[in-house]
Amino acid sequence: MGFVFEMTRQVHSRRTFFFGLCCLQLAFLSACSGMYYDAWESAGVYKRDILVDRVENAMEAQTEAKEEFKDALEAFSSVVTVEPSKLKSTYETLSSAFEDAKEKAEEVTDRIDSVESVSKALFEEWSDEIDQISNPELRRSSARQLKVSRGRYNDLITSMRKAEARMGPVLTSFSDHVLYLKHNLNAQAIASLKNELGSIETNVARLIKEMEASIAQSEAFIKEMGLQET
Repeated sequence: MGFVFEMTRQVHSRRTFFFGLCCLQLAFLSACSGMYYDAWESAGVYKRDILVDRVENAMEAQTEAKEEFKDALEAFSSVVTVEPSKLKSTYETLSSAFEDAKEKAEEVTDRIDSVESVSKALFEEWSDEIDQISNPELRRSSARQLKVSRGRYNDLITSMRKAEARMGPVLTSFSDHVLYLKHNLNAQAIASLKNELGSIETNVARLIKEMEASIAQSEAFIKEMGLQET
């Protein structure tokens, strides 16, 4: 019993240690993030400006990713007309197209994450500063504007994440067929891809549609933020 108790105590201690370590890491990252934004603010660049800049970057990443997925689909579509003797070089082309699409997809995710990071800091600061406004009318007006801006932002980030979620299944399908072609450089591989091509085309079309909707929403959000400054 003593041995079991000691083991249980050690496990509990380890869990407590790791939980505490995670909390310290989060606190450190939060502090670093705060220092980062404070440094920019001291230079006259506010969280609002950073948010707009990051939305623009995310929009650019989505536009580039959209083109990479189109190119990858075109490469996959061309395989069904390739002679088996040329499959090796075709496989290399497909593999490269897949890696390019995957890289752009990862960049899109990173850019969206950065948008979420600064938006959280911006809206928290805005909410805290509203409480410091002594004039009731101005306080209510600022609170209304915060609600509107947060609503528009929520629509934007939902659209971004929706488009992002579409990339995963498409990349998985691309990866499956790239590996299958690698292992089966023959007519059977071509036939298999030909049978799946319709499904791949449908998924890519949906992805592009979601991306275009997200890009349009990003443009509208940036324009609205610009109008609020005037």
